[in-house]
Amino acid sequence: MTVTLPQLETAPQSEHQDPADAPQGATVPEPATGADGPAPAEDAGVDAPALSEDAAADTPELSDDAGVDAPEPSADAPEPAEAPDTADLDPVVVRDAQDFGVYARTGGWTFALKVARSVRPGGQAAEGTAATKVSAKAFAALAGCSPERVMRYYKAWDMAADDGLVPQFEVLVPGADIELPDADVWLSYYTSRNSASSVRGQAISAAAEAEGIRPTKALEVAENPTALRAAILADPGTAEAARGALLDRMKEDPALQTEMARAIARTDDLKKAVASEAKAADRIGYVRQIVENGQIRTPAGQTVDAPAELRAEAERHLSLLDELDDSEEAGEWAGEAYDTVKGLVAKAVEEDPALRVQERRTKFYSSLQKATKVFEELTLDEVLEEEIFEDDMLQRLEALQEAISSCISTLRRATTAS
Repeated sequence: MTVTLPQLETAPQSEHQDPADAPQGATVPEPATGADGPAPAEDAGVDAPALSEDAAADTPELSDDAGVDAPEPSADAPEPAEAPDTADLDPVVVRDAQDFGVYARTGGWTFALKVARSVRPGGQAAEGTAATKVSAKAFAALAGCSPERVMRYYKAWDMAADDGLVPQFEVLVPGADIELPDADVWLSYYTSRNSASSVRGQAISAAAEAEGIRPTKALEVAENPTALRAAILADPGTAEAARGALLDRMKEDPALQTEMARAIARTDDLKKAVASEAKAADRIGYVRQIVENGQIRTPAGQTVDAPAELRAEAERHLSLLDELDDSEEAGEWAGEAYDTVKGLVAKAVEEDPALRVQERRTKFYSSLQKATKVFEELTLDEVLEEEIFEDDMLQRLEALQEAISSCISTLRRATTAS
C-alpha cells in the first residue's frame, strides 16, 4: 500500500520551478539552505502516516534505529555517482532526494531544529525571539503527535546546547537554518522513552550503558514486564540471562536475597532441590579441600596429612567434576567422589596403627563429653517441684549407673594390664 503524506515543509525549489507550478497539496517552500527537510515521520526515516495525538499515545515508540543513526558508507563502498542535471528531472523527485540527503546526514537533528526554533514551553514569556513561537502542546497538535514527543526533542536540543553543540533557543527564530551536527551523536542526547528522566529510568540507563547496550532497549523491557515474563517462560536463553542477572543483583541487595530465600523455602520442590544441591556442594568441597590443602579430616575429627595415593585419587575425581558443563547434573558425580575419598580416608586410618589408636581414643572422648553434657543438663529441682517424677526415670538412672560402673571397671582392668 502506498501512503501519500502532506508536505509540511519543503526544501528549496529548483530555480526553474515557479511557485504556481508546485504540485497540488504542497506548500510553497521557504528559502532554506537544505538543512531543513520535511519530516515524513518523526522518529523514522521512511514514509509513514502522521499519527494523531490519541493514536500516538497508544502506539509504541519507534526504535532509535529507525533512520536516526544512519550508518556511514564504509571505506570500501563505491564512490557516489555524479549528480545528474536537475533541469531534466521531476522537481518533486529532486526535492525528495535533497530532503533524504539532509536527513541521512543529520538524523534526528533535523526535527529537533524544527522544535527548537518553533516551540516555547509553558512558563516562558512570549517576547523577543520567542514572540512568534508556540507551546509544545500547540506544536504537537499541528504535527499530529503527542506533546511528550515534542518535548523529548526539545530536551535533546537543550542538552546539546548546554554542551555547545548547537545554539541556544534564544538565538533561534522560526524558519532559521543552521549547520546541524552529524547523525551519529544524536542518540547521545535523545531518548525515545518518557521513563528515562525518572530516577528509576536513569538507573536503568546507566546499567544499560555499562552492559554496552542502548538505554532505550533496556527501558523498553522495563516498561513491559509482562513481555519480559513471557520471554523468560518461553525461552531458555532468556531465562538463563534473567537468572544470572538476579544472582548478580542479590549480591548487593539483601532485601532481594531474603525474598528469594523465602520463596524457595515456601516451595517444596525448590526446597528439596536446594537441599540436594547443597549436599552435592558440601561433598565437592570435601574433596576439593583435600586436593588444595593436602590434608584429610578423619571420622573422629582429626586433621592429618593426606597420603599421596589418596590425594591423587581426590585430584582425579575433582578434575572430572570441574569438567562438567553447567547443564550436567553434578549430584551423582559428587556422591561417587565423596564415597570414594571417604573410603580411602577410613582405609588410611586403619592401616596406620598410631593413627588408628588416636582415632578411637578421640571418638571415645567425644562420646564421653556428649554423655557428660547431657547428664549435666538434667535439672533435678524441676523434678521435685513439679512432681513429674515417675518410676521409669529411676529405673533408667539405675541402669545408667550400672553401665557407668561397668565402664569404669573395664578401664581400670585395661590400665592394670598395661
